[in-house]
Amino acid sequence: MHRIIFHIDVNSAFLSWSAVDRLEHGETLDIRTIPAIIGGDSATRHGVVLAKSVPAKAYKIVTGEPVANALRKCPTLMLVPPDHAMYQRKSHALMELLHTYTNDIEQLSIDECFLDFTPIAHRYESPLAAAKIISANIKSRFGFTVNIGIAPNKLLAKMASDFTKPDRIHTLFPDEIAKKMWPLPVDDLYMVGHSSAARLKALGIRTIGELAATDPDYLRQEFKSHGTLMWEYANGIGDDHVHSTKREAKGIGNSTTLKEDARTLADAKKVLLSLSESVSIRLRKEKMLAQSITVEIRYHDFTNTSHQCSLLSATNTTDALYKTAVSLFQQLWNSEPVRLLGIRTSRLLPEDAPVQLSIFDYAADSSASAMISTESTASSSPLPDGNKKSCTQMPSANKQKQLDAAIDSIRKRFGSKALVRGSFLPSPESDPKKNHPSD
Repeated sequence: MHRIIFHIDVNSAFLSWSAVDRLEHGETLDIRTIPAIIGGDSATRHGVVLAKSVPAKAYKIVTGEPVANALRKCPTLMLVPPDHAMYQRKSHALMELLHTYTNDIEQLSIDECFLDFTPIAHRYESPLAAAKIISANIKSRFGFTVNIGIAPNKLLAKMASDFTKPDRIHTLFPDEIAKKMWPLPVDDLYMVGHSSAARLKALGIRTIGELAATDPDYLRQEFKSHGTLMWEYANGIGDDHVHSTKREAKGIGNSTTLKEDARTLADAKKVLLSLSESVSIRLRKEKMLAQSITVEIRYHDFTNTSHQCSLLSATNTTDALYKTAVSLFQQLWNSEPVRLLGIRTSRLLPEDAPVQLSIFDYAADSSASAMISTESTASSSPLPDGNKKSCTQMPSANKQKQLDAAIDSIRKRFGSKALVRGSFLPSPESDPKKNHPSD
């Protein structure tokens, strides 16, 4: 049979989990039945609406807006502070339950995941019947509800789960795309943020169907690689492989919530460099090499997305992690302001494990050797632009390892601030602490 993917999404997760937790601790009022939001202290950057009840939605309160705005819309609005430790416990309990059905689960964020139904399809009458069983089990066991989207790939499954809420099950198969997805506004397409949607509308592209019918070369010209991604998603083209999250698998990573949203590639690259450096230091400290890297983005409206790829050669160097992270970020970023960035490495190997060099490593070593040889015989021969040749122009993987080892040694002896990258030094007009995550 063709692959079948479920996307399981908790309905208004933070508010639902807070409601259940309050009821479990003796409260009699279910905050899901009144205008209520999960919001924080307006004196911090967490003073925004994290989740809202259905009655609150009637007041046009939206996730991500300032709490002060929400209160102006509904003065009787009930504010409940977030409890992230409790949310983690609820999320863990949900994933544990889902793992009783199958281990083919990829957790997308704290409140949503993909489940590959294909290997267990023979146990059930139909995908819809199985989804009803899973949904009812979650509701009876935990007291909150989920939406489940059923489709042949992850993109369509996620789109389906976003249809009518709450506590609903929707399908989105190829023959349903034209009827169910194409009439929707472009804003509803996964990975199309406010900025991209506004630009698309300015170009006369208002629905997902119109986006699907647009020349992909034109979209690439206007939006670069993100244009191609949007066109593929509008046409229902997406990854159908669930990257199972093995709970015993170990990885090393780091993430940071930014003091100010990153709005440009330059802002993001500086953060990614700092994250790459901290992750690579930890890898070297543990004497491990990473074979895979994931970049995580949380946008200003608290939506999350991530992208993973395998490395050509297992590594623990800052340079290799950074270059891969930037590439992943550029493929993933939809030009919306970024609130959080993260880098996670996985499929770790011992540092002394035999690793096959890629052809690019070999080419770099050869080029470096050739440059050294040229310099030894013609060190005074200028290049056409007046510069002399230097073997540092194309560092090999081994050269990068030696450089990182030297930096680690200096920092170990004289302190972590003994060496600071030039890109982290403050310019006269910048804040030296802005968007520089701590290790």
